[in-house]
Amino acid sequence: MPICVATLTAHRSDMSGKQRALITGIRGFTGRYLAQELEAAGYQVFGTAHGAEAQGDGIYGVDLSDRHRLQEIMAEVQPDVIAHLAAISFVAHGDAEAIYRVNVVGTRNVLEAAASPSISHRPSAVLVASSANIYGNTSTEVIAETEPAMPANDYAVSKLAMEHVARLWMDKLPIIVTRPFNYTGVGQAENFLLPKIVSHYRRGLRQIELGNLDVARDFSDVRTVARAYLRLLQQAPAGRTFNICSGTAYSLREVLEMAAQIAGYPMDVSVNPAFVRANEVHRLMGNPSLLHATIGELPTISLLDTLTWMLRHEETV
Repeated sequence: MPICVATLTAHRSDMSGKQRALITGIRGFTGRYLAQELEAAGYQVFGTAHGAEAQGDGIYGVDLSDRHRLQEIMAEVQPDVIAHLAAISFVAHGDAEAIYRVNVVGTRNVLEAAASPSISHRPSAVLVASSANIYGNTSTEVIAETEPAMPANDYAVSKLAMEHVARLWMDKLPIIVTRPFNYTGVGQAENFLLPKIVSHYRRGLRQIELGNLDVARDFSDVRTVARAYLRLLQQAPAGRTFNICSGTAYSLREVLEMAAQIAGYPMDVSVNPAFVRANEVHRLMGNPSLLHATIGELPTISLLDTLTWMLRHEETV
C-alpha cells in the first residue's frame, strides 16, 4: 500500500511542534547519550534499534538491510535531523561479511530512505558517523582531516567505504561526516578496552590480561562526543568532514596508572599475545581545530574525570 505523505505531514504538525530527530542505533552506547542531548535541546527524538532493543515509544525495530522498512520509518517520522550511528563498531569483530553489510550497505540504505520522495521535506542535517580508524598507521603526530586514509583492518576499510557511499548522496542530502577517535564512558560494552579495565576494578580484581600496553589513543568522553554531534546537527555544515577528538593521546600504561590512582591500588597486568592484534594501529591522536572552529569549544572532560565517573557511578536498573 502506498504511503500518504499528506496524511503523515498533517500528523507531524498535530504533535508537539518540536523539531524531530531520528537516531539510527539509538539503543547503542552513543545513541543513548545523543538522545539525551537532543531532548534537552528541545527535539522530539525517535530512533531505530535492532532485535530485542527495539522497545519503547518512538523506537522502530529494523535491520539495516531492509530497505523497504527503512523507507517506511523515514516516511512516518519525517525527521528534521538524522544521526546515523547504527554500525558494527568493535574493531575486532570476527565477521567481516557482517561488518561490510551493516556499515556500508546499511548506510546506503539509510541514506536512500532519507532521500526518498516519501519524505515531505529534506532534513536540515544528516550526520554519518565514520571512524578515525580510517587513518591507520601514520607518521603524522597530530592527525587532521586532510591526512590520507590508510585503513589497516576490515572495520576501518568498511568505514572508509561508508564515507565514499555518503559522498554519492551529498547532492541530495546535507550530509556531515564525523571521524570520532576513541571515546568511552558509563555504559560502553566491556569488550572495549577501558570498560574492561574499569570493570576489573569495580569488581575488586587484582589481575588483568591485556594486549599491547604501548598503544596510544586519543580518548574523549562520550558526553563530549554527544554534545559535538548535537552542535553539528544544529549548525549543519553540509558536505564537510570533522575529527571528533581531544587532541591528547594516552598510552595504555598511562590509563592503567590513572585507574590505579582512582581505585587506590595497581593491578597485576600480564600481556596475552592473543589480545595483540595484527595490523594494530600504534598511535591515534587527532587535531580538533576544524571542529572547534566550526562549532566552538566544547566543555573539557579530562580522561581522569571520565575514568572516575566510570569507576564510581552507581549502577541503575
